[in-house]
Amino acid sequence: MQTHDIVRTFLEYFEERGHRRVTGSTLLPPPGDPVLFTTSGMHPLTPYLEGRPHPLGRRLVNVQRCLRTTDLDEVGDATHLTVFQMLGTWSLGDYEGPESLDWGYGLLTDGLGVDPGLLHATVYGGDERSGRDDASLEFWQSRGVPVEPTVEDNWWSNGPTGPCGPDSEIFLWSGDTPPRSTPTRDERWVEVWNHVMMRHRRLDDGSLVPLPQRNIDTGLGLERLAALLQGRSSVFECDVFDPWRRLVPTTWPLEEQSLRLVSDHLRSSFVVIGDGVRPGSTGRGYVPRRLIRRVLTVLWRDDPTRSLGDLPSGLIEHTLDRFRQDTDPADVRRPLLDEEQRFRRLLDRGRRVLARPRFRRPLDDEDFHYLHDTHGLPRDLIMTLRQE
Repeated sequence: MQTHDIVRTFLEYFEERGHRRVTGSTLLPPPGDPVLFTTSGMHPLTPYLEGRPHPLGRRLVNVQRCLRTTDLDEVGDATHLTVFQMLGTWSLGDYEGPESLDWGYGLLTDGLGVDPGLLHATVYGGDERSGRDDASLEFWQSRGVPVEPTVEDNWWSNGPTGPCGPDSEIFLWSGDTPPRSTPTRDERWVEVWNHVMMRHRRLDDGSLVPLPQRNIDTGLGLERLAALLQGRSSVFECDVFDPWRRLVPTTWPLEEQSLRLVSDHLRSSFVVIGDGVRPGSTGRGYVPRRLIRRVLTVLWRDDPTRSLGDLPSGLIEHTLDRFRQDTDPADVRRPLLDEEQRFRRLLDRGRRVLARPRFRRPLDDEDFHYLHDTHGLPRDLIMTLRQE
């Protein structure tokens, strides 16, 4: 099943169950949200989860683009991407957890054809904050799905303060043997869908108070689910990345891990720039700058003449189309090339500075601070240049 079929099936399934489709927002969170980028589908809906009536009602469904830099060092494995699409559903004080889980189970098994025998669930096991989630536990037992209670792994929060609550996560077996063990003991169980019973708000002192209404917030990673449904061993092998796997190697021959990083970081940069963020030294702008420079570091490691100007335009167009961005591809390519030139100049200056006698010895924290504050050379770049 192709990703566009998954999206269509998901939206239609929940619309048939009374959910209204919300247009996914940009990567930029709403005013007042402390995060730099939207990291989950619930960010744009926070005011409504906290009690404000939503104009479309109490049952919502959407497809939201998200960005997470906390997983940056894991990009290249089987499941992590920097920018991805999240399929989400919400009950704003309407139905409860078991009904949400029932629909989730139905979509996976009946709508998408997943073998029920390949499913496993986890539920909140309870601690001093809140009791065990018996309702979710009993639901999974009634369906014959193995279920594992945990504590930390099944409590979802939107940062140190704000909406939070217990969750039940649905896992799909990705191994080439019959399912075995549990999600906390075998990484071949891949999390695909998180159902959060968002009932609490965490305050600055860590205490919990009830939200004005009992909500359900679910999130289903599109690319991760597509890879599993298509029998692929990683997200980088699902149909979303077909053009990347076809076009990048003809432009820059790369080994597999480098191909994954370059594809992910460039794809993410396109989406961030497409949402109006330009590379810069602080705040949101530092994210595309970091992504682009990580790409260039990989490309230039084998051939310093490589340039982002050689990148096929079709990859930019494909990405903007996938993320439903009405942006001229030329307006995405231009900041990429500007950042490339800026990085080349920084590398040239860095090499000259590090060639000075005082920096030929092992560097201490004072050296790193001086090189950053005086010459604009971050620690990771210094370490890269010293390895040349």
